[in-house]
Formats: sequence, C-alpha cells, structure tokens
Amino acid sequence: MAIAFDTRPAQPTGLDSVLNAMRTLARKHAERRAFRATRRELMALTDRNLDDLGLVRSDIDRAALEATISSARS
Repeated sequence: MAIAFDTRPAQPTGLDSVLNAMRTLARKHAERRAFRATRRELMALTDRNLDDLGLVRSDIDRAALEATISSARS
C-alpha cells in the first residue's frame, strides 16, 4: 500500500491574511511606542547629558529611531 503526502505549502487563507495584518499592526504599534518612549527619555535629558552621549537635540529623533530599529532586529 502506497501512501502519498502532499508536501506543498498550504495556500494562505483570508483568515491568514487578516492575522498577518494584525500581527504587523501590533508589531508596528510596539515599535512606535518604543520610539516615543526613547524619544521622551532623550528629550528629558539636559544639553550637557546629551553632549556626554555625543548627541545634540537635533539628533534625538534619529537616535531614537536607530535604537528602536536595532532593538527590533535583535
């Protein structure tokens, strides 16, 4: 008796698409919250503290974005 297995990947269903969209939205929301928290903390620092970190106020958005992106990848 021969048994055949279908090894093709299943086609995504409408529900899979909705779930993937919800996961993406949740991930993006978490990234945005992390960015805003990092930015808020950096904005609370004095210019002297920022200078100790090698930053100026105009660098805060970029630094917060880079920190958020690097933490999301790890």
